[in-house]
Amino acid sequence: MALLQISEPGQSTAPHEHRLAAGIDLGTTNSLVASVRSGAVGTLHDAEGADILPSVVRYTLQDGVVVGARALEHATSDPLNTLASVKRIMGRSVGDLATLQGYLPYQFVDQEGGVPQIQTVAGPVTAIEVSSEILKVLRTRAELSLGGELAGVVITVPAYFDDAQRQATKDAAKLAGLNVFRLLNEPTAAAVAYGLDRQAEGVTAIYDLGGGTFDISILRLTKGVFEVLSTGGDTALGGDDFDREIATWILEQADLDTSPDHQFMRKVLEAARNAKESLTDANETVIRLEHGEGTRIELRLKVEHFERLITPYVKKTIAWCRKTLREAGVEPSQVQHVIMVGGSTRIPCVRRQVEELFGQPPLTDIDPDKVVATGAAQQADILAGNSLDSDMLLLDVLPLSLGVETMGNLVSRIVERNTVIPVVRAQEFTTFKDGQTAMRIHVVQGEREKVGDCRSLATFDLTGIPPMVAGAAHIRVTFQVDADGLLSVSAQEKTSGVSASVEVKPSYGLMETEVEKMLRDSFEHAEDDMHAKQLAEQQVNAKRVLEALRSALEKDADELLTSGEQEAIDQARTKLEDACEGGDSEQIKQAITDLEHASETFVQRRMNRSVQKVMRGHHLEEFEQD
Repeated sequence: MALLQISEPGQSTAPHEHRLAAGIDLGTTNSLVASVRSGAVGTLHDAEGADILPSVVRYTLQDGVVVGARALEHATSDPLNTLASVKRIMGRSVGDLATLQGYLPYQFVDQEGGVPQIQTVAGPVTAIEVSSEILKVLRTRAELSLGGELAGVVITVPAYFDDAQRQATKDAAKLAGLNVFRLLNEPTAAAVAYGLDRQAEGVTAIYDLGGGTFDISILRLTKGVFEVLSTGGDTALGGDDFDREIATWILEQADLDTSPDHQFMRKVLEAARNAKESLTDANETVIRLEHGEGTRIELRLKVEHFERLITPYVKKTIAWCRKTLREAGVEPSQVQHVIMVGGSTRIPCVRRQVEELFGQPPLTDIDPDKVVATGAAQQADILAGNSLDSDMLLLDVLPLSLGVETMGNLVSRIVERNTVIPVVRAQEFTTFKDGQTAMRIHVVQGEREKVGDCRSLATFDLTGIPPMVAGAAHIRVTFQVDADGLLSVSAQEKTSGVSASVEVKPSYGLMETEVEKMLRDSFEHAEDDMHAKQLAEQQVNAKRVLEALRSALEKDADELLTSGEQEAIDQARTKLEDACEGGDSEQIKQAITDLEHASETFVQRRMNRSVQKVMRGHHLEEFEQD
């Protein structure tokens, strides 16, 4: 008999074989790749010795695609073909561009709907294609540094990236020829780096302020187990906003309005970025620019004024911190460690406000630009099977609840927000009408009670249900969310085994402002939603009673009812129908009770006749039990 050599998924069949793996921080402003070599983790360098790769891609007709520092050099001279910060439109729709074009000085292809395309001299490109070019360079760098083909990678994403944004990241990796072990939330990756180095236990806050995104995560670390208690953040808030505020100040001080001039705007933004970075260590900086022929601009920006410009954004991040702490049920004083991630956390003003909130200086001894890639590399090494003795476990959470539409346009939540993933949850439903042979499953996301107040993700039909009386069918709806936060939904009728399923990959992602609004609305409208739910539930109960009564009357009214009894039932039925048109749940509930009372004699007669039919030709003793 032949023996098969087997191994766990992702692990080597030969214990001594080291599989090459890497962690990739695909950032808005900069990207890095890191790996574990000889037990030590470190970022990987290019031929010039640089480990940070600017997340910039330039499209040309002569030189093809140029990525990184060489592309960044042309940001001012060729702004429309030099693309940066495309992470902000990953998973976004054309309709979102109205709010994003202020941040992205590109020319978009004029189209209705679909994935946004940026016009370049080499033709239109999507954010996925641009990101894949960055990933290709990082892949080549890793394989040259490690001396072989990568078995797989862990790529980090903001904690609040939704299904569409995560799927777009995976698609970019696939275009780059990468095998993705898993996507890892950026704050969780930072916790991996610090947690393994320090054997940290207790509650940790990860404050991640990068070039284009902000995330705050509250984690509980206990002996290698990383559990995300809650997450919050804004996928359109970061150092780019600081640059834009300085740029606006420059234009105002110079009395210029040059927004259509893409080339000059890139120069202004570059000068703003340089000023921001110099004010990290200085009290004042000089901004010098040339505009047009012979026009020279020289401005002095003091650190105090810079801090006033960016304070509204920093306060926004602090507000997110407070909100996320409340959702985790944690007081700031209970947080034992605060980890700073992202280049924008180097700004003293940011560190001071974080320290003020948590009452302790944040941890900054691991380079905030490299900590995410470091943690991703450690996780990739484990998933490749190279750290078999590791018992580290990562537990991320869902940012918003998932559920299905039920009668009355109500939402039945199946997986609650902040549930640890991966997760599988199921719930049973039934049919509403007699003989119903199909059911439409509408998958929604959000915290409100009514479908119209939540986000629609997908619909699919379950057909082939055996015809039965209403309520007899047992339909099990199962939600499965994988480690990357991607959702699949299936439905099965238990008696017949018929089933249907759908993978939920919406075309576009949620704007962070939409996520924030959905959460805020769920609290502000909690009382209204409760009343709306009660009303809808009573309306559904009323429709069920009316449907059952209608069916019974059609069959047996002539035989079992007198004209007076029929009239009393009709009056009560009309009263219930009128109540359903109103907005008073208690009135509907009372009308249901009145109709049931008016129909009581009719129901008893139907039941007695059914019993008589069953017993016809039999003796009572045959139905008695021993």
